[in-house]
Amino acid sequence: MIGRIVGTLIEKTPPELLIDVNGIGYEISSPMGTIYDLPPIGERVVLYTHLMIKEDAHSLYGFIDKNERALFRVLIKVNGIGPKMALAILSSMSSEELITNVQESDIDALTRIPGVGKKTAERLVIELRDKLGQAAKTDLFSAPVLLRQVQADPRQEAEAALISLGYKPQEAAKAVAGVPADAASSEEVIRSALKGMLRK
Repeated sequence: MIGRIVGTLIEKTPPELLIDVNGIGYEISSPMGTIYDLPPIGERVVLYTHLMIKEDAHSLYGFIDKNERALFRVLIKVNGIGPKMALAILSSMSSEELITNVQESDIDALTRIPGVGKKTAERLVIELRDKLGQAAKTDLFSAPVLLRQVQADPRQEAEAALISLGYKPQEAAKAVAGVPADAASSEEVIRSALKGMLRK
């Protein structure tokens, strides 16, 4: 199991990252909460990771702290919740918000997450309430040369990231269109778009 990655951030195309570790580039999928907190391209990063092995692929998921990783591991054990949906959940709300919504059985808040319908939200509450309560007592809450990067349109990057997280293309486009013009980076656009959708 690969539990931790320390290297240089080479590419950042939410929700995907490429990190160079001694000349080997690791492709890592991360929730937006982690991506918001990453340093600029070319800087050193430390991620706690979870490796998933299937017959046709080895997938690596990275998190800014053990709290997010622990939540991810709890989520993917829920029936019907795969890694893609787990990332969407962690991208849509903070760890604290998720735990609060589960403990308070706030189905409406959970169904605002892309791909989470009423039945899935109810399953999350039923299966996670005790697990999250127990996890909270244990593992939860517990300068290199800069590389040149081609500047991409942050709104196009944000739209692509939202689609990767499970939103329909038209929903992603509408959400991005509603973001104020002063949002400069793709991370700012995504953050604002997600907040806007979760308020609806």
